[in-house]
Amino acid sequence: MDGGIFAAEIHADSDAGRVDWRSDYDSHTYRVCDPPPEVAAGVQRMLDRLGLSYGAFDFVVTPEGQWRFLEVNPSGQYGFIEQATGLPITAAICDYLEGTGT
Repeated sequence: MDGGIFAAEIHADSDAGRVDWRSDYDSHTYRVCDPPPEVAAGVQRMLDRLGLSYGAFDFVVTPEGQWRFLEVNPSGQYGFIEQATGLPITAAICDYLEGTGT
């Protein structure tokens, strides 16, 4: 999708959720965020290198604010992020598939 990056923070506000965010969904809060330019550029480079139009990227951010890459899921789920944040991810994917988006 050449440049269409949507980013959100997931904050797990319990000890169990901080160890594995999937263990305590009720403790989550979500916020839209802007990744640092070097992270956004790295995401685009990885998509290009892997020949992917879409990928769900997972990062952790250290207490010092450093972004650490964990993985990219070429068919990763995003609906829960879209629902929690209002990010127009589905619309962007549809536009791309219809040839009207970036």
